[in-house]
Amino acid sequence: MKGFDKLDVRDLEGSAFRMIGDEWMIVTASNEAGEYNSMTASWGGLGVLWGEPVAFVFVRPQRYTHEFSEAGELATLSFFGGEHKKELSYFGIKSGRYTDKFKDMGFHPIKTDEGSIAVEEAATVLSCRKLYADEIKHECFIDSEVDARAYPAHDYHTVYVYRIEGAYKKEQAKS
Repeated sequence: MKGFDKLDVRDLEGSAFRMIGDEWMIVTASNEAGEYNSMTASWGGLGVLWGEPVAFVFVRPQRYTHEFSEAGELATLSFFGGEHKKELSYFGIKSGRYTDKFKDMGFHPIKTDEGSIAVEEAATVLSCRKLYADEIKHECFIDSEVDARAYPAHDYHTVYVYRIEGAYKKEQAKS
């Protein structure tokens, strides 16, 4: 991927708690036709499942990105290291159904070596392929207070488990 160094996912630097929960990420999902949509997310996780490096992504059904997540297998997670909070807020508020968020915020889509679309301005990108999807279910909550707090409208997320197939870090300026 032009402008990025490919690295082993085990060599990623930073805390997933900080990267996702505090600094946020842009999730970009692509369908089979190569169309894509992006949204900001602050819920998710990184880890190992089924012997694979994976990312866990949560998308509500009313989000436009959900259609792309359902229709295709590819997604990226673009991390900015605390930079571009204004742009990430915009990606979380505005719908790609009605506006070109990339153009509006001066971002540029870039294709990963695996064929997924990422944000060129990101510091770190994870290129992923869908392994599993399921709806969060009311009846599966053990702690009903979490259900009531997170889902007062019962608009449960779909959880996607993605295999991380490529990890990229922005190339450092050579001195």
